Amino acid sequence: MTTVLIADDQPLQRFGSRMLLESQDDMTVVGEAANGSEAVRMAAELHPDVVLMDIRMPGLDGIEATRRITAAGDRTRILIVTTFDLDEYAYAGLRAGASGFLVKDAQPEELLAGIRAVATGDAVVAPSLTRRLLDAYVHHLPTDSAGETPQEDPRLASLTDREREILTVIGKGWTNTEIATRLHLAESTVKTHVGRVLAKTGSRDRIQAVILAYDTKLVQPS
Repeated sequence: MTTVLIADDQPLQRFGSRMLLESQDDMTVVGEAANGSEAVRMAAELHPDVVLMDIRMPGLDGIEATRRITAAGDRTRILIVTTFDLDEYAYAGLRAGASGFLVKDAQPEELLAGIRAVATGDAVVAPSLTRRLLDAYVHHLPTDSAGETPQEDPRLASLTDREREILTVIGKGWTNTEIATRLHLAESTVKTHVGRVLAKTGSRDRIQAVILAYDTKLVQPS
Protein backbone atom coordinates (compact mmCIF):
# COMPACT_ATOMS: atom_id res chain seq x y z
CA MET A 1 0.00 0.00 0.00
CA THR A 2 1.45 3.35 -1.07
CA THR A 3 0.75 6.14 1.41
CA VAL A 4 0.33 9.65 0.02
CA LEU A 5 0.22 13.12 1.54
CA ILE A 6 -1.51 15.76 -0.59
CA ALA A 7 -0.14 19.30 -0.27
CA ASP A 8 -2.19 21.92 -2.11
CA ASP A 9 -3.78 25.20 -1.02
CA GLN A 10 -6.90 24.60 -3.10
CA PRO A 11 -9.50 22.46 -1.27
CA LEU A 12 -11.13 21.34 -4.52
CA GLN A 13 -7.78 20.17 -5.89
CA ARG A 14 -7.10 18.21 -2.72
CA PHE A 15 -10.57 16.68 -2.82
CA GLY A 16 -10.20 15.59 -6.43
CA SER A 17 -6.78 14.07 -5.81
CA ARG A 18 -8.04 12.21 -2.74
CA MET A 19 -11.03 10.78 -4.62
CA LEU A 20 -8.77 9.57 -7.42
CA LEU A 21 -6.14 8.04 -5.16
CA GLU A 22 -8.57 6.32 -2.83
CA SER A 23 -10.28 4.66 -5.79
CA GLN A 24 -7.09 2.61 -6.15
CA ASP A 25 -6.56 -0.63 -4.24
CA ASP A 26 -2.87 0.06 -3.71
CA MET A 27 -3.01 3.68 -2.48
CA THR A 28 -4.25 5.50 0.57
CA VAL A 29 -4.21 9.19 1.49
CA VAL A 30 -2.81 9.69 4.98
CA GLY A 31 -3.28 13.45 5.15
CA GLU A 32 -3.84 16.80 3.47
CA ALA A 33 -1.78 19.95 3.88
CA ALA A 34 -2.93 23.42 2.82
CA ASN A 35 0.53 25.01 2.81
CA GLY A 36 4.22 24.16 2.85
CA SER A 37 4.64 24.39 6.62
CA GLU A 38 1.85 21.90 7.17
CA ALA A 39 3.37 19.61 4.53
CA VAL A 40 6.75 19.59 6.30
CA ARG A 41 5.18 18.94 9.69
CA MET A 42 2.84 16.21 8.45
CA ALA A 43 5.57 14.50 6.43
CA ALA A 44 7.68 14.28 9.59
CA GLU A 45 4.75 12.88 11.58
CA LEU A 46 3.21 10.53 9.01
CA HIS A 47 6.24 9.41 6.95
CA PRO A 48 4.25 9.02 3.72
CA ASP A 49 5.78 7.21 0.77
CA VAL A 50 4.96 10.12 -1.55
CA VAL A 51 4.03 13.78 -1.16
CA LEU A 52 2.04 15.35 -3.98
CA MET A 53 3.48 18.84 -3.70
CA ASP A 54 1.92 21.96 -5.16
CA ILE A 55 4.40 24.79 -5.70
CA ARG A 56 2.49 28.00 -5.20
CA MET A 57 1.12 27.92 -1.66
CA PRO A 58 0.82 30.68 0.97
CA GLY A 59 3.62 31.08 3.48
CA LEU A 60 6.19 28.36 2.89
CA ASP A 61 6.02 27.40 -0.78
CA GLY A 62 6.33 23.93 -2.25
CA ILE A 63 9.97 24.38 -3.27
CA GLU A 64 11.19 25.14 0.24
CA ALA A 65 8.89 22.47 1.68
CA THR A 66 10.44 19.95 -0.72
CA ARG A 67 13.93 21.03 0.30
CA ARG A 68 13.16 20.59 4.00
CA ILE A 69 11.45 17.23 3.62
CA THR A 70 14.23 15.72 1.51
CA ALA A 71 16.92 17.22 3.78
CA ALA A 72 15.40 15.35 6.71
CA GLY A 73 16.69 12.14 5.15
CA ASP A 74 13.42 10.25 5.40
CA ARG A 75 12.28 7.78 2.74
CA THR A 76 9.50 10.15 1.65
CA ARG A 77 9.69 11.13 -2.03
CA ILE A 78 8.28 14.27 -3.58
CA LEU A 79 6.25 14.50 -6.77
CA ILE A 80 5.90 18.14 -7.79
CA VAL A 81 2.61 19.12 -9.41
CA THR A 82 3.04 22.35 -11.34
CA THR A 83 0.87 24.49 -13.60
CA PHE A 84 3.51 24.96 -16.28
CA ASP A 85 5.79 22.48 -18.03
CA LEU A 86 9.53 23.21 -18.29
CA ASP A 87 9.49 26.35 -16.18
CA GLU A 88 11.68 27.68 -13.41
CA TYR A 89 9.42 26.11 -10.79
CA ALA A 90 9.96 22.60 -12.11
CA TYR A 91 13.68 23.33 -12.31
CA ALA A 92 13.79 24.58 -8.73
CA GLY A 93 11.71 21.64 -7.50
CA LEU A 94 14.09 19.11 -9.00
CA ARG A 95 17.11 20.86 -7.51
CA ALA A 96 15.36 20.93 -4.14
CA GLY A 97 15.23 17.13 -4.17
CA ALA A 98 11.96 16.21 -5.89
CA SER A 99 11.91 12.89 -7.73
CA GLY A 100 9.87 14.31 -10.58
CA PHE A 101 7.14 16.65 -11.68
CA LEU A 102 3.83 16.56 -13.49
CA VAL A 103 1.64 19.30 -14.86
CA LYS A 104 -1.77 19.79 -13.27
CA ASP A 105 -3.61 19.01 -16.50
CA ALA A 106 -2.05 15.53 -16.66
CA GLN A 107 -4.43 12.64 -17.21
CA PRO A 108 -5.50 10.73 -14.06
CA GLU A 109 -3.65 7.63 -15.18
CA GLU A 110 -0.47 9.71 -15.60
CA LEU A 111 -0.73 10.94 -12.02
CA LEU A 112 -1.31 7.43 -10.70
CA ALA A 113 1.58 6.05 -12.72
CA GLY A 114 3.80 8.88 -11.49
CA ILE A 115 2.98 8.17 -7.85
CA ARG A 116 3.70 4.47 -8.30
CA ALA A 117 6.98 5.19 -10.07
CA VAL A 118 8.20 7.61 -7.42
CA ALA A 119 7.15 5.27 -4.60
CA THR A 120 9.32 2.48 -6.02
CA GLY A 121 12.36 4.73 -6.39
CA ASP A 122 12.08 5.66 -10.04
CA ALA A 123 12.14 9.20 -11.37
CA VAL A 124 9.06 10.48 -13.15
CA VAL A 125 11.02 12.91 -15.30
CA ALA A 126 13.40 11.45 -17.87
CA PRO A 127 17.04 12.46 -17.30
CA SER A 128 17.13 13.92 -20.81
CA LEU A 129 14.26 16.23 -19.88
CA THR A 130 16.05 17.17 -16.68
CA ARG A 131 19.07 18.13 -18.77
CA ARG A 132 16.87 20.38 -20.90
CA LEU A 133 15.67 22.05 -17.71
CA LEU A 134 19.20 22.58 -16.48
CA ASP A 135 20.36 23.89 -19.85
CA ALA A 136 17.46 26.35 -19.84
CA TYR A 137 18.20 27.63 -16.34
CA VAL A 138 21.94 27.10 -16.10
CA HIS A 139 22.43 30.75 -15.16
CA HIS A 140 21.14 29.80 -11.72
CA LEU A 141 24.14 27.52 -11.17
CA PRO A 142 27.04 28.91 -9.13
CA THR A 143 30.06 30.02 -11.14
CA ASP A 144 33.70 29.93 -10.10
CA SER A 145 35.21 33.23 -9.10
CA ALA A 146 37.76 34.64 -11.54
CA GLY A 147 41.22 33.25 -10.97
CA GLU A 148 40.12 30.59 -8.50
CA THR A 149 40.80 26.91 -9.11
CA PRO A 150 37.60 24.86 -8.74
CA GLN A 151 37.70 22.45 -5.80
CA GLU A 152 36.99 18.76 -6.35
CA ASP A 153 33.53 17.97 -5.04
CA PRO A 154 33.83 15.47 -2.17
CA ARG A 155 30.89 13.50 -3.56
CA LEU A 156 33.12 12.43 -6.46
CA ALA A 157 36.08 11.35 -4.36
CA SER A 158 35.05 7.70 -3.92
CA LEU A 159 34.09 7.12 -7.56
CA THR A 160 36.25 4.92 -9.75
CA ASP A 161 37.19 6.19 -13.22
CA ARG A 162 34.45 4.02 -14.74
CA GLU A 163 31.87 5.29 -12.24
CA ARG A 164 32.84 8.87 -12.97
CA GLU A 165 32.37 8.12 -16.66
CA ILE A 166 28.94 6.63 -15.92
CA LEU A 167 27.94 9.70 -13.91
CA THR A 168 29.01 11.92 -16.79
CA VAL A 169 26.85 10.13 -19.35
CA ILE A 170 23.93 9.98 -16.91
CA GLY A 171 24.31 13.75 -16.80
CA LYS A 172 24.08 13.81 -20.57
CA GLY A 173 20.71 12.08 -20.37
CA TRP A 174 21.76 8.66 -21.62
CA THR A 175 19.54 5.71 -20.73
CA ASN A 176 20.97 2.41 -19.47
CA THR A 177 20.50 0.92 -22.92
CA GLU A 178 22.37 3.80 -24.57
CA ILE A 179 25.18 3.55 -22.02
CA ALA A 180 25.49 -0.20 -22.61
CA THR A 181 25.59 0.22 -26.38
CA ARG A 182 27.97 3.17 -26.56
CA LEU A 183 30.38 1.96 -23.86
CA HIS A 184 30.19 -1.69 -24.96
CA LEU A 185 28.94 -2.98 -21.60
CA ALA A 186 26.27 -5.47 -20.62
CA GLU A 187 23.11 -3.70 -19.48
CA SER A 188 23.25 -5.59 -16.17
CA THR A 189 26.74 -4.19 -15.65
CA VAL A 190 25.47 -0.70 -16.39
CA LYS A 191 22.71 -1.09 -13.80
CA THR A 192 25.30 -2.16 -11.23
CA HIS A 193 27.49 0.86 -12.02
CA VAL A 194 24.51 3.24 -11.86
CA GLY A 195 23.44 1.82 -8.51
CA ARG A 196 26.94 2.30 -7.11
CA VAL A 197 27.15 5.85 -8.45
CA LEU A 198 23.83 6.78 -6.82
CA ALA A 199 24.85 5.18 -3.51
CA LYS A 200 28.34 6.70 -3.37
CA THR A 201 27.20 10.21 -4.28
CA GLY A 202 24.09 10.14 -2.09
CA SER A 203 21.85 10.81 -5.09
CA ARG A 204 18.23 9.84 -4.46
CA ASP A 205 17.64 8.97 -8.12
CA ARG A 206 18.94 9.60 -11.64
CA ILE A 207 17.51 13.11 -11.68
CA GLN A 208 19.64 14.10 -8.72
CA ALA A 209 22.62 12.45 -10.42
CA VAL A 210 22.08 14.65 -13.49
CA ILE A 211 22.03 17.73 -11.28
CA LEU A 212 25.20 16.55 -9.53
CA ALA A 213 26.93 16.12 -12.90
CA TYR A 214 26.11 19.75 -13.69
CA ASP A 215 27.08 21.08 -10.27
CA THR A 216 30.48 19.36 -10.42
CA LYS A 217 31.08 20.51 -14.02
CA LEU A 218 31.29 16.94 -15.33
CA VAL A 219 28.67 18.07 -17.84
CA GLN A 220 28.59 21.49 -19.43
CA PRO A 221 25.41 23.07 -20.84
CA SER A 222 24.90 22.40 -24.51
